[in-house]
Amino acid sequence: QVEVAESGGGSVQAGGSLRLSCLVSSGITFSASGMGWYRQAPGKQRELVANITRSGIVNYAEAVQGRFTISRINAKNTLYLQMNSLKSDDTAVYYCNVAGAWWDYWGQGTQVTVSS
Repeated sequence: QVEVAESGGGSVQAGGSLRLSCLVSSGITFSASGMGWYRQAPGKQRELVANITRSGIVNYAEAVQGRFTISRINAKNTLYLQMNSLKSDDTAVYYCNVAGAWWDYWGQGTQVTVSS
């Protein structure tokens, strides 16, 4: 059973920062996985925030470019999302995804609320 657990969400004021973490339990080869952060705001579809390939190539949604940084530490089976200069539009549930040749797992999500 592979478990994907996000943490680090919370409530902050606009302009503040948060760091999300995603811990993946054993059962897959973490270093061979592509990883991503997605978010879903109320009444909206889930959207990609950022992703990072197994070789470390990163990609960001235009809305977060320059404010968010995705990173991973394979030795810790952990993915991170550093979020700076948060805006009210960033309010959403943030989900972690881990995918590979034959696996695709999602976490339960962590709430991020940004007040203006």
